[in-house]
Amino acid sequence: MPTSSPGGASIETYAPLIVHVAIVLVIVIALLCVSLLLGPRRRTVPKDLPYESGTSTPGTARQRFSVHFYLIAMLFILFDVEAVFLFSWAISAKSLGLLGFVEVSAFVAVLGLGLGYAWRKGALSWG
Repeated sequence: MPTSSPGGASIETYAPLIVHVAIVLVIVIALLCVSLLLGPRRRTVPKDLPYESGTSTPGTARQRFSVHFYLIAMLFILFDVEAVFLFSWAISAKSLGLLGFVEVSAFVAVLGLGLGYAWRKGALSWG
């Protein structure tokens, strides 16, 4: 007789998921143990140095960055997300019709105003 949960689904319904999670956990733990047992443990200075894009870092890990760097990063993320929305609109542009075009035009206009504001405030200058 199956044991039911309050939602009405039986435990047999979740059995494949539970088995899958258990198998994944066993494999992950086994791979971590094998890596710890067989992996090299020699630490050298070149291995411990930070490495980024083929060049050594010019400063320490505690070096401060300008707020301008983070502002550019946030603007990049903002317009990257905007591109995702525009691609999804472009795929369904015919089915959305004129109303969809007007809505996307308003969306792009607001983003254009934001870009103009950031440009005017000097957020995009590297000087």
